[in-house]
Amino acid sequence: MSAVWLFLKGVAMGAADVVPGVSGGTIAFITGIYGELLDSIRSINLNALKTLFRDGPQAAWKAINGTFLLTLGSGILLALVSLARVLHHLLLHYPVLLWAFFFGLIIASCWHMGKTIAQWRWQELLALVSGAVIAAFISLASPTSIEPTTLIIFGAGSIAICAMILPGISGSFILLLMGLYEPVLGAVRSGDIVLLGTFAAGAGLGLMLFSRVLSWLLHHYEHTLMALLTGFMAGSLVKVWPWKETISTRVNSKGEIIPFIQQNSLPVVDDMFAVAVVLMVIGALVVLIMERVAVSHK
Repeated sequence: MSAVWLFLKGVAMGAADVVPGVSGGTIAFITGIYGELLDSIRSINLNALKTLFRDGPQAAWKAINGTFLLTLGSGILLALVSLARVLHHLLLHYPVLLWAFFFGLIIASCWHMGKTIAQWRWQELLALVSGAVIAAFISLASPTSIEPTTLIIFGAGSIAICAMILPGISGSFILLLMGLYEPVLGAVRSGDIVLLGTFAAGAGLGLMLFSRVLSWLLHHYEHTLMALLTGFMAGSLVKVWPWKETISTRVNSKGEIIPFIQQNSLPVVDDMFAVAVVLMVIGALVVLIMERVAVSHK
């Protein structure tokens, strides 16, 4: 796999993870690296440490698929640092257009993931419905406000990273529900090393534990897991529906008034509506293009 192409996949994953309601796991699945990502993370264990002492750094690096993780992780990190401000601006000033793009992307992702299931049995149908209900319930939950102490930030990192590698479950939205999205995003913008380090430590622990569960499920119950993840993505459409009515607002750390609680509403047919529909189509086309490119790079 081309290092540049893998790096760009990481950039796409990082960009998706910044937006509440969208998951980097969705991008990983579309681009065909989801299974390898889970297996690579799972390989960071005591056996890798034994390999390091027994056979040296080069063998250990190969055992954990280090080049893959480093290249992908670099892309994710670059996106989180460089695109956080851009996406924050778009979310603040052009929310309908941004949500429309991701709405189209997720619809096409549901189709893409669903067609990987060769046979739809009752187990897959039950998993699909369960996933959709769970994701919709999370998406409709009202945000809370939690004091961002060190322990809370550590725990939030563990929870959010689990959501970030699940297609359809947004780690950013989980942070938003906990009232910690703004503090974490603000830390990224300002370079708060202490808060980011605490969050990263929690994320690392959560990632090590949860990736093992997902990898095991992927190898033993692949179709049922795919159906569940498809349901997660379908349910998340409730969150990324572009047209919303703001029920209440709040003031963020920069003194900007932003939506706090919103509910979905019918679209207003105007010039913005036409642009939003076009962006939905573009979002869907992006998935189809990424799918084609992923196949050609296998």
